[in-house]
Amino acid sequence: MRVTDQAHRQDFWRSWLDTYLPLEMRGKLTGVVERDGTLVIFAESPAWSARLRFAVQELEPQILAAKPGITAVNVRVLPRGGSV
Repeated sequence: MRVTDQAHRQDFWRSWLDTYLPLEMRGKLTGVVERDGTLVIFAESPAWSARLRFAVQELEPQILAAKPGITAVNVRVLPRGGSV
């Protein structure tokens, strides 16, 4: 059940981010995970992570409002092929 919940949350956030992020950033995401009230969004490189961090900072109020229980958002680097 827990794996199914995690996959459902990942699908929700991937779809949400695809709706609100600029087109060029969408393909640079390598993962998204909810952990202990924190949404962690992974980018494929440090450069994209920095750009994504600025975009997410502007969207943070909408992200926090989109799902109860999320209290923080972090952006990290995870190259393609890495595991979350």
